[in-house]
Amino acid sequence: MTSLNRRQFLGTTAIVSASAAALQAGESPAPIEGIGKTPHTKFAVNVEMWWTKLPFLERLEQAARFGFPTVEFWPWRNKDLNAIVEFSKRTGIEIAQFTAWGFTPGMNDPKNHDACLKEIEASCAVAKQLNCKLMTVVGGNDQPGMTQQQMHDNIIACLKRAAPIAASNDITLILEPMNIRVDHKGHCLYGSAPSLRICNEVNSPFVKINWDLYHMHITEGDLCGHMKEGMAAGHIGYLQLADHPGRHEPGTGELHYNRVLKEALDLGYTGFVGLECKPLGSEEDAARRVAAADVW
Repeated sequence: MTSLNRRQFLGTTAIVSASAAALQAGESPAPIEGIGKTPHTKFAVNVEMWWTKLPFLERLEQAARFGFPTVEFWPWRNKDLNAIVEFSKRTGIEIAQFTAWGFTPGMNDPKNHDACLKEIEASCAVAKQLNCKLMTVVGGNDQPGMTQQQMHDNIIACLKRAAPIAASNDITLILEPMNIRVDHKGHCLYGSAPSLRICNEVNSPFVKINWDLYHMHITEGDLCGHMKEGMAAGHIGYLQLADHPGRHEPGTGELHYNRVLKEALDLGYTGFVGLECKPLGSEEDAARRVAAADVW
């Protein structure tokens, strides 16, 4: 670490630590500008769930004001892509990932595969326009008359066809398992074991898992243990988080994210961590709690 980088690191750590201490003590916290740039974790704030009272492009400006290095969002078709490109170039903020294929129609039904592949190809063009290297895809809700094994096999078949498209564009598809206890009852893919099996079967470095720690916690617990297995398999392409219960920011529920985020770093994860969580109160307080989760 150079002397300049060391000074920047120590300065950022001091701001984050002071803000976290003030938040816990109920004192006046440090200014919000820059609080999103933390010393260990590259947080990607989800601009679908933060600043929801503002128009989309104004949410991006708030992400910049808060100092988050990256943002993530869901579908791209309802977005002003040229404006997003301009924002990213002007601020230096990256687009961590967006959704290329959502819940419906399901990837787990072969009749939807051609449409899915066409959409993934179109999404790759958008990702290149945004200089984005990751795109989320979703397996789909339960299909009447199909077993879970059949649905998972259908996902494998679709992703095997999609992998060459992703590879030719140097973009990684990240498959997101959900939870069916709280948020996504009737979804066909949940937990780490079936997700890892799918990636093993597809066998492409351009198909990995959007490892949402919130969903994994609700589904199976043992966050650090399962994350270690996912990292050892080489199939974790992206991390997301939220606390539980409530799907709010770290520090509002039962999870000890300081421990989990440190474990991710110790395991060699250096990618973005998506803040797919709903601020419990103000975005200012949420950002300070996020910063506090990066202190160890």
